[in-house]
Amino acid sequence: MKERFERLGPIRGVDQVQSGSPVVLSLRPAGNLASVKAVSATMALAKRGLSLLRAKRAVEEMIERGRAVIRVPKVENQKILADELSAAGCVAAAVAQRSVDVRGLRESLGLTQEQFALRYGIALDALQNWELKRRLPDSAACSYLRVIAKLPDEASEAQEETLAGPYAEHPFAP
Repeated sequence: MKERFERLGPIRGVDQVQSGSPVVLSLRPAGNLASVKAVSATMALAKRGLSLLRAKRAVEEMIERGRAVIRVPKVENQKILADELSAAGCVAAAVAQRSVDVRGLRESLGLTQEQFALRYGIALDALQNWELKRRLPDSAACSYLRVIAKLPDEASEAQEETLAGPYAEHPFAP
């Protein structure tokens, strides 16, 4: 796929958007790789404050790995950016930065505080402090809580380690 990028050629400058807010994006090909317009996707990202080289590398990573996560410095409107990237054969999704309603999440799963803490490997006192708003989860904890909200069973199973014994061939064994 590298040959796609060698066609970029010399580019003198990119007209950038005047203002906007930073957004962390997950970028994926919309369909087959042949439908990705690498130059258009690169230009859409560069227009929003990424250097051409960084934008190009992000598009390369998306093509080679199926996904790239990047911080775009100046997004004037997420829908406009999504439309430009869609026209270039890419799907963009903002990586969530919002906080999590910890009590609401736990209650939606029908778990007590102790059950939730044990199931997901969270200290009970930390969980209680989050629910009572005495403390806020840090960014890593918020990310983990969003994983729990989307994939509760998988997040719980990821905490398990198989014990030795007759059932050691558990599907989650390493």
